[in-house]
Amino acid sequence: MSWNEAAPLAVLATSLAAGVAIFFVAEEQQRLRTALNLAAALAKLLLVVVMLFGVWLGVEYELRYELAPGVDFLLRSDSLSMLFVTLSALLWLCTTVYAIGYLEGSPHRSRFFGFFSLCVASTVGIAFAGNLITFVLFYEMLTLSTYPLVVHRGTEKALRAGSIYLAYTLGGGALLLAGTAWLYGLLGTVDFAYGGVAARLGPEQHGALLAIFALLVAGLGVKAGVVPLHTWLPIAMVAPAPVSALLHAVAVVKAGAFGIVRVVYDVYGIEFAESLGLLAPLGALAAFTILYGSVRALQQTELKRRLAYSTVSQVSYIVLGACLFGPLGTIGGAVHLVHQGIMKITLFFCAGNIAETLGLHRIDQLDGVGRRMPWTLAAFSVAALGMIGLPPLAGFVTKWYLGTGAAAAGMHWAIAVLLASSLLNAAYFLPILYRAWFLPPSAPWQEHIPAGRFETDWRLLAPPLVTAAFAIGAGVLAAAPFSPLTWATLFAAREYLQ
Repeated sequence: MSWNEAAPLAVLATSLAAGVAIFFVAEEQQRLRTALNLAAALAKLLLVVVMLFGVWLGVEYELRYELAPGVDFLLRSDSLSMLFVTLSALLWLCTTVYAIGYLEGSPHRSRFFGFFSLCVASTVGIAFAGNLITFVLFYEMLTLSTYPLVVHRGTEKALRAGSIYLAYTLGGGALLLAGTAWLYGLLGTVDFAYGGVAARLGPEQHGALLAIFALLVAGLGVKAGVVPLHTWLPIAMVAPAPVSALLHAVAVVKAGAFGIVRVVYDVYGIEFAESLGLLAPLGALAAFTILYGSVRALQQTELKRRLAYSTVSQVSYIVLGACLFGPLGTIGGAVHLVHQGIMKITLFFCAGNIAETLGLHRIDQLDGVGRRMPWTLAAFSVAALGMIGLPPLAGFVTKWYLGTGAAAAGMHWAIAVLLASSLLNAAYFLPILYRAWFLPPSAPWQEHIPAGRFETDWRLLAPPLVTAAFAIGAGVLAAAPFSPLTWATLFAAREYLQ
């Protein structure tokens, strides 16, 4: 096996092997468990950096293995997969450090970190999947590996949330499998290809292609949190903060949105999808989800639930970008794959810090918290302002490209959606910042005095500071080589200039 074949498998194997090994680590062997976690995360990041340079130079990494006659297990890298896998590798390291501090002293840590690593392995497999069959395998593995994380606390509320999560995601997986099998039966292949493969079928099969598209998008839309398939997402907030961060920024919702992008560009092809009239209804659904999620976020009084509905809204920017027929919209949607991840994980880290350190969960309890936890609230503020779209943060870059893409495509309704969404973003984030920074401290938490010079455990504080810095850097250095925007531009160039 050559290095070009082994590289994607090696990236996948780091978290897969770590997850299996961690299951056998005794609870009291904290140092060993921590060493395995960090070593695997660092090894994955190093391998991804090597692959980034290779893909940048035009190297093709591909591993193909025949599972059955005509059915291949296929791992392959391209600019889109490298966007997703780099995000996963960076944020896995940050979330690992955070989770080690967050779960210190709690039971079942080996079980947690074992499934945590398997979840990341599933995400990497989804990123590198070169066909729908491989994608479905890892998509279902992601469902099974995240369920134990959602129910980790073992409470009645957690078990109920897990049951709902499992029902939704397994149902979505069944729809995705049905669409994949139907398409394979018509085409004899479901490999991802530039310009798509569905256009090979004649007009007599277009009705079937419409139905298959609906099945695929519905199956992927469950994890992407597209309305009305989103209701599991706020309920799953009962999970520990590291799990919430993982679900919203790295793994589950991002896997669904990534899959929809693959279907539009690499299964159907953007031009063929437009000719079939598929982009308009999908864009309308994304627009409705963006506005609905923002309105529902505005109604929430609990911080994590507000962030959950914000995710429902923000992830559909990726889907909207795929529906704006043109390179600028494609860039905006693809780059938001990364931008939403780094901003949203920062918000969930900070919410977890506030809950763990001060025991606060409701927004009306946050008066003056910025004076007690200034670094945490500074990171939260950066991410929140980025979500609103304030320049020069990462969120501004996303909204600029989506807006200019909509204008270039003549889809002025999408500009109105983006403006309304930004106003709603401001309406549900700015009151939190006002309370935290400008109102006098409320009584319940004033007795909590920092034990040392840090406002909380450094393992809880460092990750959001790092990811907030990423949110600043992704905006300020957007034009730099290897920036998320550069890779999103490479992806758009592949689709429109091939």
